Amino acid sequence: MSTQKNSMMSEVISYTPPKLYTGKTGKDWYIGFYAFDPISGSLKLKRIKINHINKISDRRKYASDLILRLHEQLRRGWNPYISDDNVKGLSLFEEATDKYRTYITRLRSDNVIREETYIGYISYLRNLIRYNQMRKVPITYIYQFNRSYINEFIDHIYIERENSAQTRNNYLAFLRIFSNWCFKQGYIDKVVTDGIDFLPKRSLKKQRTVITEPDLVRLREYCENHNKRFLLACYILFYCFVRPKEISYIKIGDFHVKEGTLLLHGDYTKNKKDAVLTINRKIIDLMLDCGSFSYPSDFYLFSDNLSPGDSWRSEKQFRDYWTHYVRKSLKFPNSYKFYSLKDTGVTTMLRSRIDNISVRDQARHSSILITDIYTPHDIEKANPIIKNFDTVF
Repeated sequence: MSTQKNSMMSEVISYTPPKLYTGKTGKDWYIGFYAFDPISGSLKLKRIKINHINKISDRRKYASDLILRLHEQLRRGWNPYISDDNVKGLSLFEEATDKYRTYITRLRSDNVIREETYIGYISYLRNLIRYNQMRKVPITYIYQFNRSYINEFIDHIYIERENSAQTRNNYLAFLRIFSNWCFKQGYIDKVVTDGIDFLPKRSLKKQRTVITEPDLVRLREYCENHNKRFLLACYILFYCFVRPKEISYIKIGDFHVKEGTLLLHGDYTKNKKDAVLTINRKIIDLMLDCGSFSYPSDFYLFSDNLSPGDSWRSEKQFRDYWTHYVRKSLKFPNSYKFYSLKDTGVTTMLRSRIDNISVRDQARHSSILITDIYTPHDIEKANPIIKNFDTVF
């Protein structure tokens, strides 16, 4: 009779209020409450450990907030033994994003993802958090990270911030990865980006244009007066077609002045192959003017503040200087990117009647002319045409 009575009481009392328990030694902290378990037909203890929060004051505050959230969910009928929702869904949005940041940082340290991929993910995540903070009603819990929220965020990126269709698609690609991680971690019960489509390719117009000759002159004069080291980065991109990421890894010892060449190491090139490029004389003259060769050969050419140093710095510093100083000061259009200098260099050389094969080899491309695909690429000596090539820039 007593057992039957307890079972009946359990069905009436579907849960008990959540409480904080710290254990006898103070080391085993958890939120505990009883909820009705339909399998056993009785109330069953549910524990949610919170030892992962190191600081005691933060742990108590987290416990207080979690108790309120659990109580509200239980009052609405949520049951950890019946509901499909995992209790992790009650975790704070900030907690989930912090753990994802830690996760991708580990992936980068283990070389599972590339440096530029990591930098991109961190940037997307940072902007997602900023967007949430600026909302009139920010989401608090990770279960609120749903399809409606994501649609509002990418509309913010594409419409309010007036970013390109490609940027909007890039954010959606990141959100798909983050959403899938949240699902696998049990924070959400489905991949919430499902059903949100990329914009079609026909809408992805190229946002980068070639820089005109008058603007090249203005750029050179501005950099000569304000930052010759940035002008050096511009010259390497314009004359050698070295990608910004590759430029960031160049060391003083990679230049061979006598041969007139620059060695790019395969560890940092896009195709993972070593490359020997011709150095235009303007690059050597500017390096001498900047005193670059007075630094140790194992120093990066562009370290802190674009000066030689022993610490590697991301190519982001080139884009930042271009955006915040060059473009702003010279009132360049948004279609002028730092990377536009590579397109401009290739176009300028071709229009100056430098043969396509010379340009192709300098750019490490095999598609300038399809008929040239069988031409050898293993050039080890400086090309005199490119070495002495001269323009207004």
